[in-house]
Amino acid sequence: MTSIHTLLSERVQNLSESETLKMARMARELRALGHDVISLSLGEPDFDTPDHIKEAAYQALKDGYTKYTPVAGLPELTKAISEKFKRDNNLDYRPEQIVVSNGAKQSIYNLCQALLNPGDEAILFSPYWVSYYEIVKLSGGTPVCVYAGVERDFKPTPRQLADAITPRTKFLLFSSPCNPTGSVFTREELEAYAKVLAHHEHVLVISDEIYEFINFTHEHVSIGSFPQVKDRTITVNGFAKGFAMTGWRLGYMGAPKYIADACAKIQGQVTSGAASFSQKAGAVALMSDLGPTEAMREAFRERRDIILSMIEEIPGIRANLPDGAFYIFPDVSSYFGKTDGHTVIKDADDFCDYVMTSAYVGLVSGAAFGDPNCFRLSYAASEDQLREAIRRMKEVLGRLK
Repeated sequence: MTSIHTLLSERVQNLSESETLKMARMARELRALGHDVISLSLGEPDFDTPDHIKEAAYQALKDGYTKYTPVAGLPELTKAISEKFKRDNNLDYRPEQIVVSNGAKQSIYNLCQALLNPGDEAILFSPYWVSYYEIVKLSGGTPVCVYAGVERDFKPTPRQLADAITPRTKFLLFSSPCNPTGSVFTREELEAYAKVLAHHEHVLVISDEIYEFINFTHEHVSIGSFPQVKDRTITVNGFAKGFAMTGWRLGYMGAPKYIADACAKIQGQVTSGAASFSQKAGAVALMSDLGPTEAMREAFRERRDIILSMIEEIPGIRANLPDGAFYIFPDVSSYFGKTDGHTVIKDADDFCDYVMTSAYVGLVSGAAFGDPNCFRLSYAASEDQLREAIRRMKEVLGRLK
């Protein structure tokens, strides 16, 4: 009899399940058993999409925008994205250098499929977003992780970057503001990386800026604005985080024309263009008042401060001050080896499982993001939920000796 595993490709068998989606599933299962679970695992704003963006989609539907779109995006959206890049990021991507996709994740997948050959290396600043590693693997590339811990605000040094580059390096991929750490790279830090990359013209840069508008520093800097890497930087962004449009599935990238064309070619064989009415709404979002986005950012800043003040009261947890996104990424290695008499905490996976089954609070192990000493907590939840979650965590962690 044929084994199920022999029917599945090696590709899918070697692919890890998304840890964030795994924890969300566990939360659903515990809720089904009657437990009051507070899930802080998913990176999804708990705000609704602003009304003026929804109205734009309604109007687009009324106007008959229910058909296929050009693979790379509706002209009015690619034009709006081009203008947004100039206005906000000092980036000069023409509309024909823009590719609109079904989320920023698809943009990154398209790029990896278009750029990587077997054996090519992709440098990832670690901790990294969980899907970077798996998408690189899925595309035949080899992830090369350049790590920095909480004591360095999770930011690798320029020397670490230089040491990781080889003749097989195809690109550097990182996010700022960063998922999972919330760290934001400063102008000086990005310029230092650009100076390193200036000596390696074969290395491209993929800058994931999906959390651009959730930045508490008042200055978002795009690495593609530095002349040393301007012509070989791909900038990825989208609407999910800054506009609370996760379900709209709308992302985009700006890239050198030959790379944009290659990604459109890939996308044309996989999904074709993104939804027409989503794109119409996206153009309005970029060109309209950002007041709702700014209000959301300030709400996240307040939640961050609440979470950090409460986390500091739990012995043995070390956290940095995240300057963006809506995550904290504390180091909990001081708990490794401790037990409540039944469960022994060996690593961050055990820590998160213990908190989920004892406190019914959903976190994500840092191992999925390249740091097995940490966990990721999303504070995209109400203040009441956050306070209750930390109260529960403090109680159950107090049982560990």
